[in-house]
Amino acid sequence: MNIRVSDDLRKIASILKEKGYSCYLVGGAVRNQLLGIEEKDYDLATDALPEDIMGIFRRVIPTGIKHGTVTVLFKGEAYEVTTFRVDGKYTDGRRPDSISYTSDINEDLKRRDFTINSIAYDILRGELIDPNGGLIDLDKKIIRAIGNPDERFQEDGLRPLRACRFAAQLNFKIESQTFQAISRNLDKFRGVSKERIYDELVKTMRAEKPSRTFNLLLKSGLLEIISPELTACNGLAQREKHKFDVFQHLITTCDNCPRSDVDLRFSALFHDIGKVEALVYADNGTPTFHNHEVHSAREAVRIMKKLKFPNKSIQRIEHLIRHHMFNYESNWTDAALRRFIARVGLEYIDDMLLLQKADMASMWKTEEEYSLLDELKERIQKLTEKNNAFTIRDLNISGNDLFMTAGIPKTPVMGKILEELLELVLENPENNNKEFLINKSAEIYMSYGLEER
Repeated sequence: MNIRVSDDLRKIASILKEKGYSCYLVGGAVRNQLLGIEEKDYDLATDALPEDIMGIFRRVIPTGIKHGTVTVLFKGEAYEVTTFRVDGKYTDGRRPDSISYTSDINEDLKRRDFTINSIAYDILRGELIDPNGGLIDLDKKIIRAIGNPDERFQEDGLRPLRACRFAAQLNFKIESQTFQAISRNLDKFRGVSKERIYDELVKTMRAEKPSRTFNLLLKSGLLEIISPELTACNGLAQREKHKFDVFQHLITTCDNCPRSDVDLRFSALFHDIGKVEALVYADNGTPTFHNHEVHSAREAVRIMKKLKFPNKSIQRIEHLIRHHMFNYESNWTDAALRRFIARVGLEYIDDMLLLQKADMASMWKTEEEYSLLDELKERIQKLTEKNNAFTIRDLNISGNDLFMTAGIPKTPVMGKILEELLELVLENPENNNKEFLINKSAEIYMSYGLEER
């Protein structure tokens, strides 16, 4: 079991040792290296007090000094260094009301959440410290709370969600007593800030299969608190082309999206969430979901705002969901294809095709249907290479041209005229000619009956 540490980390540990203090690598850096996962963030633990650390190193930021943590800036890198401590009660469900420092690394490791996160590595001696059986659980691929799981979950209400996230991230199982304790501590989870929940969901989306987390969230009762709208999708049957009910379809589509694109995976997670609201049964009992993409986009925005998603992410995800329903066929004309690009937005086309492919992979689809998607991508590429106009900005005319040359006032009418001009250019790219557009704009303006105004 080889733990790699940089020369800079060894230097920090050596400086502390010269002053009479020990230094350990702790947390995810140790866990991940033992699992063969590359780790870039390094947290350190020491018996030096925060004020001692600030006196030893030249550049130190008191980032969490109230709880014994400072950030040491060393050769261009930042390292969180925390003094060994024993925590008091957690009345706020996140941080201890009080802490007391200790010189014993074993006492410090006992206060952590899960056994696999409570392994320390003595940087200078090259020894692993494992008082809670973390190495055994790593070998068994088990997530187990340290000591009494109810006590650990009462200390920090986010820990149940972290347990489910680690299950997906590491492809581990949650030990039975630890998992059973989650449903007993839902009230504490209800008090967790939406920002912290969002951060955990983002980490979940970076796992190979986020569906593992969402199935655990559903089973434990956590999902009902995070998003009852997703819970409502569980068991909702779909038509014959679907392999799964709506919930399993959503989380499987999420798995099928690139793990490097978190927002795209959220788009997949929410893309059919409005089917609950859109559901209508036909006379023969078949479920139909007319305009479900509109319901889904609206529902997704409401959920994302509640969970404090960044506005930029909300905008992108909402757009992808709203436009994800399209049924391309080979008989689409180039004009129809240009209108499709204009509606979706050229900057969203690649995302939309990825989402569509992930959606299809979660259904019963034929090779012919997959080949149609490839054909669509190829045709779009050829059209974009021709430098066609897809937005008003692409027109060889501006609002100022309309005002100066055709005498069209800068009112909402001008915007409508520009939209009509774009439609003409989408129908025939050769219409993107300034003289033609000027003449046509005057003709359209006159047709509005506004020439005397």
